[in-house]
Formats: sequence, C-alpha cells, structure tokens
Amino acid sequence: MTTSITPRQDFEIHPRLVDPLLPELLHPDRLLWTPRELADLTSTVATELTSGLRGLLRFDADHRWWARLALTDGVELWLLSWLPGQQTKPHDHGGASGSFTVLQGELGEEYRYPGGPVRRRTHVAGEGIGFGAGRAHQVTGIGTEPAASVHAYSPPLVATREYRTLADVPAEIPSLAPILDR
Repeated sequence: MTTSITPRQDFEIHPRLVDPLLPELLHPDRLLWTPRELADLTSTVATELTSGLRGLLRFDADHRWWARLALTDGVELWLLSWLPGQQTKPHDHGGASGSFTVLQGELGEEYRYPGGPVRRRTHVAGEGIGFGAGRAHQVTGIGTEPAASVHAYSPPLVATREYRTLADVPAEIPSLAPILDR
C-alpha cells in the first residue's frame, strides 16, 4: 500500500492573488532574507504581478491603505498605497531588514542610520531599495498622482518603533527581531 504525503504549505497568500509565480518567489524554507534578496522579491512582484496588484489597490483620503500579500516564516510582503502628502511617522523596523519597490507614482524618503545624518531620496515607479536592520525612515507620497509600493521584511512580524523625528533615532537600534534557531 502506498501512501502519499501532501506537502505542507508554510505560507499565506492574499486570496485575490492567484498568479502561480508568487508561491515560487516566496521560498518558504528560507528563514532569513538579505536586503538584496528582499529587493529582488519586491522588484519582481512589482514588475511581474502588476495587474493583480492594481486589482487590489485602494486609496483612502483619510488613512493610508495597505494589504498583506504574503507571509512565510522568513518574510512578509505588503502592498501600500499613498495619496500625495500621506506619510508614515519616522520609524525603524525593530531589527528586521526590509525593501520596497514603487509600483506607481513617486515616494519621498527621509532616512537615517544610527549616528549618521538624515538623508533624502526620491523613488519613482520601478525603483526599489533593500536596507539592513539599522535603518530608520519616513516615507511620503509626493507628486500629484497616487502612489503604490510593494514592501518586504525579514524576519516577518517584527514590531516597528516610531520616533518624533529621525533626529531621535538612538545611536544603536536594539533588535526586536526574534532569535532564529538554525
């Protein structure tokens, strides 16, 4: 007698994203992603799953909108929308590495690494960035058109810390990320 074992699916995907490419991109066995791997993920999702993402997008004049696209033990993936002027508070990602790629529109980013100066960048559609665990930033929808971006964080589900300003970022950002058994 032969028994078959159904492989366990160790990930969640937004129910309205049905593109078969996404499960292939998630690498459920990978428990910790580098900033480069996260940047590759957000870039690929933003360029290859564009129509599915646009079908999910919502814009709300009162609040920034977001939806989790996927979650594994090693990474979480989000879609965020930004109307002109909508912004995050200055924050870090609690020791998680991250990435975002702009799907449409323009985003302004002020960022700082501990002990460094506050810097500014503009990110336009198709551009992305991966960053390490020590980066704090504030992101703002700029320009005249609505913007959207795909974000990824590893390890997933790490609490963010908010600051009054980026000048308040401590000299060393303590990690809130769980210690992974390897």
